[in-house]
Amino acid sequence: MDANEKLRLDKYLWAIRLFKTRTQASDAIANGKVKWNGVDVKASRQVQIGDQYEIKREAGSKQLIQVVSLLHTRVQYEDAIKCYVDLTSDEEKNKRLQRSAFVYHTGKRLSKQGRPTKKDRRGLEEFGEE
Repeated sequence: MDANEKLRLDKYLWAIRLFKTRTQASDAIANGKVKWNGVDVKASRQVQIGDQYEIKREAGSKQLIQVVSLLHTRVQYEDAIKCYVDLTSDEEKNKRLQRSAFVYHTGKRLSKQGRPTKKDRRGLEEFGEE
């Protein structure tokens, strides 16, 4: 990749899988959740190797990354993490892990919650007959 290549910030954050969609990356940047050297940036900002960005996540935690290489297309996670270095402090990482179970919803219901199973329903019906 050429050092003079141009790559938008929103496209880069989407490509390295920090955001699920490019629109989410653009919205986060527009809402001031992404900073470069403590300064708000625009989605159209050109990413340079060596830049450091601070990203505020939904749970209130912050992630600090440094650009190692440019990535124009979305690739597998294993390849994407090679394009940046996570400089986030261990304390902040631990906070994020503790909150992740409560904040991030994957759409799957937790075990033993939700509608009763057929077996549970039979037990409830028997209980009501007594």
